[in-house]
Amino acid sequence: MHKLIASTYKEFLLLIRDPGGIAILFIMPLVLLVTITLIQDSTFKTVSDTSIPVLVVNKDSGHVSEDILKGLKTSGAFEIVYKNSEETARSLVFSGDYQLAVIIPEQLTSGLEERVNRNVNGIMARMGFAENDSIPSNNISPREVKLYFDPAVQQSFKGNIKNGIDKMISRIETAAIYRTFQQQLSDDPGEKLFDTESFITFREILPGNEGRKYIPNSVQHNVPAWSLFAIFFIIVPLSINIVKEKGQGTFVRLRIQPVSYATVLGGKTITYLAVCLIQFSLMLLVGIYLFPRLGLSRLDVSGRLPLLLVVIFFAGLAAIGLGLLLGTIARTQEQSAPFGATLVVILAALGGVWVPVFIMPEIMQALSHISPMNWGLNAFYDVFLRNASFSDILPEIALLFLFFAITTVTAVIYNEKKNAV
Repeated sequence: MHKLIASTYKEFLLLIRDPGGIAILFIMPLVLLVTITLIQDSTFKTVSDTSIPVLVVNKDSGHVSEDILKGLKTSGAFEIVYKNSEETARSLVFSGDYQLAVIIPEQLTSGLEERVNRNVNGIMARMGFAENDSIPSNNISPREVKLYFDPAVQQSFKGNIKNGIDKMISRIETAAIYRTFQQQLSDDPGEKLFDTESFITFREILPGNEGRKYIPNSVQHNVPAWSLFAIFFIIVPLSINIVKEKGQGTFVRLRIQPVSYATVLGGKTITYLAVCLIQFSLMLLVGIYLFPRLGLSRLDVSGRLPLLLVVIFFAGLAAIGLGLLLGTIARTQEQSAPFGATLVVILAALGGVWVPVFIMPEIMQALSHISPMNWGLNAFYDVFLRNASFSDILPEIALLFLFFAITTVTAVIYNEKKNAV
């Protein structure tokens, strides 16, 4: 045990003798976290909290257009800007000044009522409640609600708008059918023959505790995501440290002592694990105390801190294992530093640190499962958003520990074979 303590002490001395390196290890991740969160929070608010201005050209004077406009207003997602000319609205949208224009056609209300009356009268005639002569013989051409989109908007935005307006118009048509049947079957307009309330409704249910709902925000994504990025970035200084010791002959001197390579790596593991925990603690303090002062959401860790520390402990082990393997295999600092930095960026991209996994292409979603950052990020999501218990995050932390064990054992075996006489 004293050999492990001595090895850990040696690593500790190496760290504190490089104050510039320590500052980079702890300060740069905090700067990155604050910067990215501020940027993403503004983007999030633009999408979710701010109404999108929508141009509307209303050529109909009936209740159908009024219902459409009422639906747009009550959705809370749109700010309606009226225009008199379709050409003007189209020009403003295609020039990028607005993202959407809705053109309501002429005689939309009268056309819908005429078509519903025709269909209802036909049904009533077949049932013997009306004469066939009462059914208009002329065909009613369908009306067309035009939507002009800015070419720069995403397909998902277009799909959401189309689905919302289509659902709104279907509801209006259904109401018109019920109203026409009411007029045909009863002379009393106050008599309620049909229950027009929706029979099937939906309700969004989120994980909660005693009725409290947890809603994800940019802080709950960025603090764990960029904590993982910072933690895995220690593979760069860790691998450089190992390569430097090999170049300076430190390992040669250690080999003539009764100290195994696993003990040397154990000292590095303990030291850099402490670095990971300190990094994460600083990240949490920023999320709890600094973010609210910057106008961001406060990171709520109440009741979750023990599980968060468990996740970061195993994520730190996985990062350290990768750094030990890289430092053992690399021969020069020029090999370990660029490769380590690039590998961390690739693992972060695959793991969903920059772009959420669910919006990636299918093949990239499959590849995301090979990134240990993805395992750690899923464990953090379980704790922050899904009110998970220790058993729920057990698969992710087991994968992280297995990754650490495989990389560390591989490093030890590689070193033994390389130095075998």
